[in-house]
Amino acid sequence: MAKKYKILSWNVNGIRAVLNKGLLKWMDKESPDILCLQETKAHRQQLGPEVTDHKKYHSFWHSATNKKGYSGVVTFSKEEPIRVETGFGIEKFDMEGRVVMTEFKKFMIFNVYFPNGKQDSERLNYKLEFYEAFLSHIDKLKRKGKKIIFCGDVNTAHTEIDLARPEANSDISGFLPIERKWIDRVIEHGYLDSLREFHPEPGLYSWWDLKSGARKRNVGWRIDYFFVQKELKKYLKDAFIMADVMGSDHCPIGIDLQF
Repeated sequence: MAKKYKILSWNVNGIRAVLNKGLLKWMDKESPDILCLQETKAHRQQLGPEVTDHKKYHSFWHSATNKKGYSGVVTFSKEEPIRVETGFGIEKFDMEGRVVMTEFKKFMIFNVYFPNGKQDSERLNYKLEFYEAFLSHIDKLKRKGKKIIFCGDVNTAHTEIDLARPEANSDISGFLPIERKWIDRVIEHGYLDSLREFHPEPGLYSWWDLKSGARKRNVGWRIDYFFVQKELKKYLKDAFIMADVMGSDHCPIGIDLQF
């Protein structure tokens, strides 16, 4: 019998804030098999049992140890994973609570909140180092025969159709050539940008600046992705952006798999 997975990813910009805006009702309505949230800005113990001991989902958390109210990811899964890991073994990255890996029979999925490089050159270098270390990590697993999916807020728009105003942002972190080249390399290494397998058209964004009211005008950036190892392409049935879902400056994205 075919096994289907609906997998969603969402940078919630604070899980406590989005809980107050109906996150649990939305989860119940959408009923994803796996839900990956980024930028939770909370530790598990700061949340109630309706979240941490959800009736339908196992949950796996990675929170920052160096700052309170910063970064953080959580993966909710109906199916109990075979294996779970937080981080990828490099302390200066792992201390920021950016990665949860959950392994299932047919694939392993990395829920990742990639660093933002806009603050200064030091953070940009940190972001680029994180990019390199993460790609090296998943490539090693791929060579061992693992089937990789990774999703989350990558904090970079790949091509000119992935943001509304490419020329105005060509020297801004998030659309720098060196950042965009890393996504080129991800694809060269055998990971598909799942949305572009189904939707080559422009105007599809996942983040909008809140202060300027950019969402109403759809002046946005596509910086949230599902990358799927090309060996899984035959199981990939759809990829989509849920631009009508409010509650964060990002919207959810998703894929459907069928094995």
